[in-house]
Amino acid sequence: MKLPRLCALLAAAMLFTGAAAAARPLVLASKGFTEQHILSAMTVEYLQKKGFQVEPRTNIAAVISRNAMVNKQVDMTWEYTGTSLIIFNRIKEPMTAQQSYDTVKKLDAKLGLVWLKPAKMNNTYAFAMQRKRAEAEQITTMSQMVEKIEQLRKTDPDNNWLLGLDLEYAGRSDGMKPLQQAYNMPLDRSQIRQMDPGLVYNAIRDGFVDVGLVYSTDGRVKGFDLKVLEDDKGFFPSYAVTPVVRKEALEANPGLDEALNTLSGLLDNDTITTLNAKVDIDHQSPQQVAHDFLRSKGLL
Repeated sequence: MKLPRLCALLAAAMLFTGAAAAARPLVLASKGFTEQHILSAMTVEYLQKKGFQVEPRTNIAAVISRNAMVNKQVDMTWEYTGTSLIIFNRIKEPMTAQQSYDTVKKLDAKLGLVWLKPAKMNNTYAFAMQRKRAEAEQITTMSQMVEKIEQLRKTDPDNNWLLGLDLEYAGRSDGMKPLQQAYNMPLDRSQIRQMDPGLVYNAIRDGFVDVGLVYSTDGRVKGFDLKVLEDDKGFFPSYAVTPVVRKEALEANPGLDEALNTLSGLLDNDTITTLNAKVDIDHQSPQQVAHDFLRSKGLL
């Protein structure tokens, strides 16, 4: 075969391969809970509107999603700074929200993963009470909660407060024990009620426990009219949700970063809690909730 013809064929093959790569849908991984389902639906519809091809893969565990991104099987996801800091990078020293973001951004850059603009929302652990009770007893912080628990311990030992916790958090090395140390909160074993995470919200609402461990952006916080107590000692790590994309995917898809940053810029705790409630309380589909939200923001 003559050299010019061979070069032409190689060039055509390279061009075809590049076109095929560019046409490959972006693979979006999301975890298996309401908030992630909404974020996935929102991202798919908005990116498709912007001309990108997107293939969603839902209900993917965090560690599996992470490995898939590193191995170039997944292109993007909505990840939480605290998850990357603690689970992926095994860093447990206390950090501010900005420090957490800067740290995971720097570490993941070495793996070819780019952290874009973090949303102004923090889906971290929190303690919550019935709102009407918290207001009546003037409890707005965790320190005030501890004061109330200790007051009852001294004045009315038969009326100890009950705390609802999920099974995992009660036994984690970075869970209940260090939390008690940080807040100087001694508890009797009888004061702790361990249950499935989803049942904690119902237990607070129904008065089965006085206070419970929740996720701060869960739709049931708003749906059940719960009061999230301020973590005034800054014990819980920041879990700011952020679009994370493989660097190669960003380079191959101009405008992808801008589109994802547009979405993250629309999200804060009140917004995402309201959207979560529409699914968890009002039983709307994540796709409908995401569609209505995008339309309300003039993005469709």
